Amino acid sequence: MLDNRFPTALQMVLCIAKADSEDKRCTSKILADGLDANPSFVRKLMVPLTRDGIIVSTLGRCGTIRLGRPAEQITLCEIYTSVTNDKPLMASRPEVPARCVVSANACRFFKELAKEAEQASLDVLARRTVADALREIMQRDWTDTEARCAS
Repeated sequence: MLDNRFPTALQMVLCIAKADSEDKRCTSKILADGLDANPSFVRKLMVPLTRDGIIVSTLGRCGTIRLGRPAEQITLCEIYTSVTNDKPLMASRPEVPARCVVSANACRFFKELAKEAEQASLDVLARRTVADALREIMQRDWTDTEARCAS
């Protein structure tokens, strides 16, 4: 099963950043509706994002969700690490009996390869901020049906 915590959390934070920039109210219901996601999943993702200071929320009838600090100071890497709880990017196979040179070493090799790939991904995410991502999305404004995320 694919892990969709990061793309969902990223979209949440981008929506919150856009609402902040337009001085509009944002709630978990608004986010869930916009993401076509289960409201409880959205609220579950809000917990680590709030814990890590990426977002702040106020309760009550007039409650809202805002960024915890300026969009220029929040990296995509922070969002990723906040919601994935150190879950590895790629899971390795369990250890198998060593019957040949490959089976004796494949697991260790894959763990090292996965660690290197994950670090490269984190490095890419660390170079981009929420402000960068929102700016890029707004400049491109992919609204035609062929460019939608469903593909």
